Amino acid sequence: ENKIIMNNKSLKKTLLLLLVCMGGFHLYAQFKQPMINLEHFDEKRFQWGYYFGANTFDFKIDYKELNYNNPQLQEIQNERKIGFNVGLTGQARLIKYIDLRIEPGLVYNKRVLTFPNFTESRDAVREVPSTYIYIPLLLKFSADRWYNVKPYVTAGASMVFNLSSNANLTIDNSDRTFRSTKNVFFYEFGFGFDFYTHYFRVSPSVRALFSINNELVPDYDPNSRWTGNLNGLKTRGFLFCLNFE
Repeated sequence: ENKIIMNNKSLKKTLLLLLVCMGGFHLYAQFKQPMINLEHFDEKRFQWGYYFGANTFDFKIDYKELNYNNPQLQEIQNERKIGFNVGLTGQARLIKYIDLRIEPGLVYNKRVLTFPNFTESRDAVREVPSTYIYIPLLLKFSADRWYNVKPYVTAGASMVFNLSSNANLTIDNSDRTFRSTKNVFFYEFGFGFDFYTHYFRVSPSVRALFSINNELVPDYDPNSRWTGNLNGLKTRGFLFCLNFE
């Protein structure tokens, strides 16, 4: 009886060891030759999708004069806020590693400027909301795909229509209204990764934007305490996007 019990225990140990070994071989095989999802996805001539994400912007400020001993000629505090972006994507395959992309969307953000030499916050602080109709045209340069992952970089240009510019108003900072240009042009570049699932491609990316044109609409008074010492403003910022195609 003892021998029978010992044989049963040995048999159970052997079976358990075999199961463990089989599981290990299976995992090793999966690691060595992982399943390739959407194998021919990138061969399509055109692709469509959508994206959403977050953004952060501030201004690069060009001063006429800076003098830290003069309260009126000191730097403006430039506070970033977090905004959101959402839109559609379209991609056309040019050659194997290069695609042309257009990603029209809506980008919303708000910046806060605090001007020096004011005692009351109602005079010193100006909120600058930006509601952009965003139209970028980008080139996407991709590396070789490694199973279900592919890195890429992007570069291109974009233009926006700022629905919150206040450019056409007859009031200005003396009436607590900051004005900026309606049309803004950017150059931009970024990087990201394509991840291929069973059903779709998801692509997180980061993009830096820098405006080309001066966005400042000066106050009507050339000696304005808000804009009198400014040559111009230019937007710079980052977009964080999650694309689904």
